[in-house]
Amino acid sequence: MNEVIILGEDLKEKSKVKLPERYDSINSHNLYLYVKSYQAAVRANTSISKTRAEVRGGGKKPWNQKGGGRARAGSTRSPIWVGGGKAFGPTFRNYDLKVNKKQKKLAFEFSLNEKAKNGKFFVIDKLDIKSGKTKDAVNFLLNIKAKDVLIVSNHSSAETFLAFRNLKNAYLVDGQEVNAYLISAFDAVVIEENLFENMTKEG
Repeated sequence: MNEVIILGEDLKEKSKVKLPERYDSINSHNLYLYVKSYQAAVRANTSISKTRAEVRGGGKKPWNQKGGGRARAGSTRSPIWVGGGKAFGPTFRNYDLKVNKKQKKLAFEFSLNEKAKNGKFFVIDKLDIKSGKTKDAVNFLLNIKAKDVLIVSNHSSAETFLAFRNLKNAYLVDGQEVNAYLISAFDAVVIEENLFENMTKEG
């Protein structure tokens, strides 16, 4: 059973809270399916080429069917001609991969458990950088000691957003936007206490 680190006002470890025991039995394949679906959904899907029916021109038959000694040709926009259409080229595709609601929940819980297992899951009472200064946000991150940090805050203030906005190793996200992909993508996770209680409650 893995534990979450509770930080005090001085951002030092105050206590630890155990995650639900069932988190240990969740299969990692749930996270794999969710991440695969998430990455597929954000694909640009802009790669496209024109077929012979879409390329401009080529309405007139280049030469007579017979008598010229050359191969038959019906259009100058055939794929074998320079400037012709593309045969079997890329077109718009639907990359969406369905993931069940239950699997999404399991993937989320598995990602939380992995962070706790590595000692990179922190809970704070409330995140509020009143000064709005980046240097204060940097000082906050120095206490976390991680390569990069995902910070989950419930309706953070404009000053707090400004403080973290220019930091490459931190990403501030609202509690409604957090997902298994984001949690697994960052080295450490910091979550406000009220959000943590809602995320881990049974039912």
